[in-house]
Amino acid sequence: MDITIQHIGIIALVLLTGLSAGLCFTWSNSITSGIGRLNDFEYLASFQQMNRTILNPLFFIVFFGPFFLSLFNLYVFKNEPSSVLWLLILAAIIYVFGVLLVTIFGNVPLNEMLDKTELANASVYDLKTLRNNFEIKWNRLHLVRTISSATSFIILIISVLQITKNNI
Repeated sequence: MDITIQHIGIIALVLLTGLSAGLCFTWSNSITSGIGRLNDFEYLASFQQMNRTILNPLFFIVFFGPFFLSLFNLYVFKNEPSSVLWLLILAAIIYVFGVLLVTIFGNVPLNEMLDKTELANASVYDLKTLRNNFEIKWNRLHLVRTISSATSFIILIISVLQITKNNI
């Protein structure tokens, strides 16, 4: 079997979407529940540092890569049966709306609100208010991202199985 640009494109798409789903799952499963046990100052300070640290080139590749690779794969698989195309379209739509847009218009504004706060100068009341305005909303939005990225990943696996079945 020769490795084609189609193979590389779909493997990269599945890999990056899977990494994104894994990141979301891990964050939901352990990070938010772990730091949720901290007092308000520790929780907010931890979240500030994690938000600042996660913004790095590797994260941006994993996070935005599935969008660009979806466009690429829709193009290179345009002649596949419509069932494959619809699976790729569905996976892309779920990822874009459930991960990218939720992040950009939901989680990022909350992260920015938190990042602009000088925690060391905040009163106990201010810390409690900030956490109340941040934590529940952020976690709900993140649950949407977790479910969406995992769903997109599963649909992509199904699409690969369909592509393999069609080419056997």
